[in-house]
Amino acid sequence: MKFINAVGLDARDQLAFDEAMLMSAEEANQGEALRVWEFESPTVVAGRSTRLEVEIDLAFCERAGVDVLRRCSGGASVVGGPGCLMYSIVLSTIQNPALRKIDYAHQYVMSRVLSALQEYVPNVQLCGICDLAWNGRKCSGNSLRVHRDHLLYHGTILYNFDLRFLHRCLKFAPRQPEYRQGRDHFDFVTNVPVDPLGFGKSLRLQFDATESVDSTDYQSRMHQIRCDRYDRDSWHKRH
Repeated sequence: MKFINAVGLDARDQLAFDEAMLMSAEEANQGEALRVWEFESPTVVAGRSTRLEVEIDLAFCERAGVDVLRRCSGGASVVGGPGCLMYSIVLSTIQNPALRKIDYAHQYVMSRVLSALQEYVPNVQLCGICDLAWNGRKCSGNSLRVHRDHLLYHGTILYNFDLRFLHRCLKFAPRQPEYRQGRDHFDFVTNVPVDPLGFGKSLRLQFDATESVDSTDYQSRMHQIRCDRYDRDSWHKRH
């Protein structure tokens, strides 16, 4: 697996890069890949089918100057930015056909992410389908996009994020895991005491991402995907 060093990307580039990783594996035989990154500024990212007005306080985000964008994968809306580590992984369903089963894909990825995080926070647990929680509060959410021969799996680790700001950006979640117990965002989420650089190294070991590469082979596809999708309001405001 490759570990990709991609720098100097704005929020729309970041979302386009994730999709470029997937399509480069599908169409250009770039193979499996992992990257670890953060948004430069607070950004709300809706799921592929999210109805924005249901999950996001759009008026607050507009007043605060927060971009509201849409990713290619499913799941609920998240708030990223400095203090919220992101990871993106592309895996081959040809090399591992069992990954075509969604439950197995979640288990395969999240067991490795959990092991990497438990090196720093031993009592973190897997909760719900694909959340990680510390002392009963969510610190990581994840989603995936499945293509013909590969899947994209990406998620978050809250380690030094403004949780009150997150609470202001998002409305009360319409879909909730049982362990949430009706709590609002501020009472439900938490930061975990993890070193982001150390966690990134641990994650690389878990996925055996030994080959370090720059983003050159992905740049052209990223720019095209951004032009076709992530620069268009018709994509971000589609629901």
